[in-house]
Amino acid sequence: MEAKALLSKLIGRTGLQEQHVQMLRRLEPLMAPMASEIALAFYDYLGRDEEMRAILWETPGRVERLYQSFADWYRGLFCGVYDAEYAERRARIGLVHAAIGVKPSFIMPAFGIVQELSLEHLRNTLRSPEIFSAVEAFEKIMTIEAALMQDSYMQAMEYGYRLGVAADQEKALVAGARAMLGKAN
Repeated sequence: MEAKALLSKLIGRTGLQEQHVQMLRRLEPLMAPMASEIALAFYDYLGRDEEMRAILWETPGRVERLYQSFADWYRGLFCGVYDAEYAERRARIGLVHAAIGVKPSFIMPAFGIVQELSLEHLRNTLRSPEIFSAVEAFEKIMTIEAALMQDSYMQAMEYGYRLGVAADQEKALVAGARAMLGKAN
């Protein structure tokens, strides 16, 4: 399924409505400054795993680029514009992760760090009446993010299998993602 169509389904499935979008926009000045701190925590968490650490530091400069990309991704959560371009950017992020060998089993738990730190910041900075709607909006966009990422992984693996890389899931994932990124460029 193309990213735009999937995003539309996910918006419906999560119940992301205009009031949530408006809340996410209002949260941007509060949350965007957290992007660098959350990026550091995210990659610190991933770097604790030996296999993931090897992937992160395999190529000189990769981690530095990833910090910046992550910070841009995080700020994008609060952009308030969730359209085809947004969905395509998010799908591409999943493909890039897959192409370098980052498995969903690494990324999905690391999403927990993003949620934990973000929710803690919301609790510490917002007043009681705002907290519930802010948390609700944030959780909806994070659910959409996780689903878009997971879908891009699934598409890459399926494509890798169609390419004939059927012996190994991880090889199919990497080959499929690299081929899909090559077609997109």
